[in-house]
Amino acid sequence: MTSGAGTAAPRSGGGGRSRPGHGRRVVAALAVTQTIGYGVLYYAFSVFLAPMARDLHATKAQVAAALTLSILIAALCAPLVGRRLDARGGRGIMTAGSILGTTAVLAWSRVESLPQLYAVFVAIGVACAMVLYEAAFAVIVSWFDDSTRGGRAGALLAVTLVGGFASAIFLPLTGLLVEWHGWRQALVVLALIYGVAAVPLHALVLRRRTHARHEPAAAERRAGIVRAATRRRPFWLLVIAFTAHAGAMAAMAMLLITYLVHLGHPPVLAATLAGLLGVLSVTGRLITTGLQARMPTALAAAMIFTLQGVAALLLPLAGRTVPGAVGVVLLFGLGFGIASITLPHLLVGRYGTAAYASLSGRVAAFAVADKALAPLGAFALAQVAGYGWVMGVVAAACVIAALALVAYHRL
Repeated sequence: MTSGAGTAAPRSGGGGRSRPGHGRRVVAALAVTQTIGYGVLYYAFSVFLAPMARDLHATKAQVAAALTLSILIAALCAPLVGRRLDARGGRGIMTAGSILGTTAVLAWSRVESLPQLYAVFVAIGVACAMVLYEAAFAVIVSWFDDSTRGGRAGALLAVTLVGGFASAIFLPLTGLLVEWHGWRQALVVLALIYGVAAVPLHALVLRRRTHARHEPAAAERRAGIVRAATRRRPFWLLVIAFTAHAGAMAAMAMLLITYLVHLGHPPVLAATLAGLLGVLSVTGRLITTGLQARMPTALAAAMIFTLQGVAALLLPLAGRTVPGAVGVVLLFGLGFGIASITLPHLLVGRYGTAAYASLSGRVAAFAVADKALAPLGAFALAQVAGYGWVMGVVAAACVIAALALVAYHRL
C-alpha cells in the first residue's frame, strides 16, 4: 500500500518519544475509562428502557429514540472533536467530556418527561464524542510514535480487549442496581462510578500534548493533510467500508435476538447467543491482530468482513437448529469490533499521525450516523419484507465493506 502524495507527515506535537512506563499507565487508564464509559453511557440504556417507559408514561420506541439521538449527536460532533484532539491532545477534552458525561447521567436520573430525556441525551452524545474510542485512539496514536509501531498496535489491542467486556460487566451490574434501588438511584450510582474513575484518570494520567513552536504552521500542515486526503479516492473508500460495516453490525446487534426467536428458539437461548457477540469481539480482535502480522491490514479485515457476509446469508438457512444458530453467530461474531482496531492502522499507515484524529472524526461522522439509523431501517424492512431480506442487506453491506478495503489496498 502506497501513501498518497503529500499526505504522510511527521507527528505534530504529541509529546515526542514517551517513556514506556508512562505509556503503559496511559493504556491502563484508557482501558478502564473506555470500559466504564461504554458501560454507563451506552450499554446500560437497554436495562433502563422498560422502567423509564413506565415512569415517563411513554412507549419504549419513544424512549429508545433518546439513544438514537445521542448517537447522531456524537456523529455530528466527531469532526470537531477530532480537530480539537489533533490541536490540543486528549487531556483537556477527555477530562471535560467525562465531567459532562457524569453530570448528564446524574441529570438523567431526574428526568420527568420525554423532552427532558432527549435534552439529557444530547449532552450524553456530546460527551460520547469526547471520551469514547475515537478520542482514546487519538491519544494512543499521538503517544506512540512511528518507531514504536508494535507498541501502538499493542496499546490499541489492549484498550479494545478490556473495553470489549463493557457489556458483560455493566448489563448485569445495572440490572442488579435497578432491582435493588430502582432505575433513578441506579443511575446515580453509575454516574458516581464513572465520574470517580474517569475524571481523575483523564486529568492526571493523560499528559498535556507538547505543541510545536509555530502552532499556526502546524495547524496549516494538519489542514493540508486533511484536504489532500479528502480529495482522493482512498479516504472515501475507507468511509464506504467502515460506514457499511457499522450499519451491518448495528442492524445485526439490534435484530439478532428477535430473529432467533422468530426462527423458533427460546428467548433465553436467543439472548445467550446474542450475548456472545461481545465476547466474540474480543476473540475477533485477537485474530485480526495476528493476521495483521502476516498480511496487509486491509486484506485481513476484508477477509473477515466477507466471512460475516456469508454468516448473515446462512442464518435464515441454518439458524433454525441450535447447532446451526451457534455456528452462524460464532462466525459472524468474529468480525464484531474489529473495525475499531483496523481503522487506526489504515489511517496512520497512509496519512501519518499529525491529522489522525481529524481524519478519524470525519470517518466517524458517517459510520456512527449509520450505526444510529441502520437499526431503524432494519426494523422497517423486517416488517415489510421479512427478516430474510434484512439478512441479505446485512450480507451485502459486509461484502461492500470488504470490496472497498480491497480497492483501498490496491491504490
